[in-house]
Amino acid sequence: MTLAIDVEGLSKSFDGKTVVRDLTLKVARGQIYGFLGPNGSGKTTSIRMLCGLLVPDSGHGTCLGYDVILETTEIKRHIGYMTQKFGLYEDLTIQENLQFTARVFGLDRRNGRVNEALERLGLGHHRNQLAGSLSGGWKQRLALAACLLHEPQLLLLDEPTAGVDPKARRDFWDQIHAMAAQGITVLVSTHYMDEAERCHEIVYIADGRLLTHGPIKQVIAEAGLTTWAVSAKSDGARVAELSRELSGRPGIDAVAAFGAGLHVGGRDAAALDRAIATYRDDPMLIWHRTEPNLEDVFIDLVARAEIEQRAS
Repeated sequence: MTLAIDVEGLSKSFDGKTVVRDLTLKVARGQIYGFLGPNGSGKTTSIRMLCGLLVPDSGHGTCLGYDVILETTEIKRHIGYMTQKFGLYEDLTIQENLQFTARVFGLDRRNGRVNEALERLGLGHHRNQLAGSLSGGWKQRLALAACLLHEPQLLLLDEPTAGVDPKARRDFWDQIHAMAAQGITVLVSTHYMDEAERCHEIVYIADGRLLTHGPIKQVIAEAGLTTWAVSAKSDGARVAELSRELSGRPGIDAVAAFGAGLHVGGRDAAALDRAIATYRDDPMLIWHRTEPNLEDVFIDLVARAEIEQRAS
């Protein structure tokens, strides 16, 4: 396995507050890594340190074979960074934006690169349209096209599909997987569970600490959760009432709404069974064991991180 990123013990503080603590991670080339976690958890800071865009206070490692502290200029030549907010010129056309970006990078074959990017992202027929008149999905395509002009080996995508419609999101992910198949490594931060499931591996960060990472099935298995699904036979209000009653009971680590019912989870199966025993005798409630999913795991991780943060 060839590694695109291999770092150990990266930490970063701002104004005396530690934002990322002791981050150690290996990322294989041609893989899509999804970074998840609450707002302010350190996802973006972590990604920027991994790729030499932000110098860590401590730790060491390499990105694309270059030292993340000593060779940041070389790293930057080989990465494409797409921010959440559209950062191109809305009063220029699609083609003009790409030509301008190519000049800023000092690229050779500028016209050829622009035409290749237009065709690759399906923008060719819209090349003369002003960027400001584009929908969110088409702006996203333009921003990605600009990231690819210099043929990067690594893409950094910071919540790239926020505010984009479902079809545009699906098309975007099809493009990302096609790029990964060509050997481009992708680091993407997202809040969407369905997008996380499209990644080869996921990384979950809370309070600046990496809590878990790996392939989806591995992350779910390692969480060690037992999950019950419960719904009411007729009274929807009973579900909301039940959520309040179950939350915080010994043996119950997470309660979350799923459709018209709830998922109730715990890491100690026996304790969880005791906690819900009385409620399972309620003839108005329907209970059944279910396999935990990625959202169950993340809800549990958030709850655990909040408890640890309050205790520290």
